[in-house]
Amino acid sequence: MGQYQRLLLIADQTLQQSPALLRAVALAKVSGAVLDVRAFVEPVPVVHLWEEKTDDAGYQRYMRRYRRWVADEVEQLGGQGLDVSVEVVFTTHPLLDILKTVEELKPDLLIKDVTLEPVLKRVFITPLDCHLLRECPVPVHLVNQARYSLPHRVVAAVDPFDPSTQINGLNDTIIQTANALALQCDAPLHLLYAYDLSPAFNADSPLVGGGWGVDFIEELRQSLHQAFVALADRHGVPPERRHFVMGLPVPVISEFVEQYVADVVVMGTVHRAGIDRLIGSNTERALYSVPGSILAVRTGVTG
Repeated sequence: MGQYQRLLLIADQTLQQSPALLRAVALAKVSGAVLDVRAFVEPVPVVHLWEEKTDDAGYQRYMRRYRRWVADEVEQLGGQGLDVSVEVVFTTHPLLDILKTVEELKPDLLIKDVTLEPVLKRVFITPLDCHLLRECPVPVHLVNQARYSLPHRVVAAVDPFDPSTQINGLNDTIIQTANALALQCDAPLHLLYAYDLSPAFNADSPLVGGGWGVDFIEELRQSLHQAFVALADRHGVPPERRHFVMGLPVPVISEFVEQYVADVVVMGTVHRAGIDRLIGSNTERALYSVPGSILAVRTGVTG
């Protein structure tokens, strides 16, 4: 039996073949899942804003383009033996309509191409992809590139020492999600923990005042390693696929992906309130800096 029963693909707005489409089709084929394809596009442009009128000929061309796309996709994907549905949703609020569609269809996985936004724009406007990472109730697979239609190597990025991940069981969810993908694709699963000891060396640390020493740092490292080993043991990850690496999470993950040619990194997002929400998460930062693709799972709201 397949790991997935239903997949939801958010089609690229250009309506062209994309990495996310290739990934969704491949996963649907190997799992036998139903594939729902949805394009969320702007409504028909208004010609005279003050009169709220549309050009009839332009309207017909606009609608004809999307009707043709739906028919072509149904024919092409159905011809590959897939159980598929294809629809266009005209909307000015794509996030709300995507979340509504998720609620209606209840897919096991939402798949979408990464939309690369300029850094300056991301400072003032939260991209749709980041909103989905924060608010989508099902795992979100954001595909940046797809060297292969199915992943050849899957990485679960965990943090067993973060209290929020322990309380919510997020690490277990990350590994279970990554393992499901790896099993479905017959790919090896690697477990990665990027641990950061830099707070122990900052100016406010007791270490600077002589309160902590090298022995304490080594004890801290050992406690982090023990927590990582216990997590890996619990999920049966073999020693040769466990990676305990010192450094900031996003740079470590990025280097690991390049070194091991990993296709998908499975990460967690904790839906926070307040300033943490404004700053964003490691998963959001990884989205624009880590080569390959991200599969994100989230937990409930924390304070």
